[in-house]
Amino acid sequence: MSVQSRIRYTVPADIQTVWRTVTSLTDYTWRSDLVKIERLDDTQFIEHTQSGMATLFRVTQTQPPHLWAFDMENDYFSGHWTGRFTALDDNRTELDFAEDITLKKRLPRWLVRFYLYRQQQRYRRDLCRKLQNL
Repeated sequence: MSVQSRIRYTVPADIQTVWRTVTSLTDYTWRSDLVKIERLDDTQFIEHTQSGMATLFRVTQTQPPHLWAFDMENDYFSGHWTGRFTALDDNRTELDFAEDITLKKRLPRWLVRFYLYRQQQRYRRDLCRKLQNL
């Protein structure tokens, strides 16, 4: 079963600052869901969550500061994530994050959509908090 999710929002920071913040694999303490990021090489890393889940990411596209995309996989799903960054007036940046995941275990579609929505909102809240403190 494939599930798609997309979130678009604007943050009050210039595109370079947003790009550096989102793509950093060393400065991740602002993310309330993570305990660590383990960099494997230039294109692969593993995110370890507070709940003990490890997700492998393989970067598939990088066009700084406008596009970052990767494949991702863990015990529950595999999928693809694409992040688009657009500079706006007044040092603002529009973010457009889309993901398409395929579940490895059978779960109700509504539950998966709810989980993705909750994760996206948490990331958005964490990112906005981080950018306000820069």
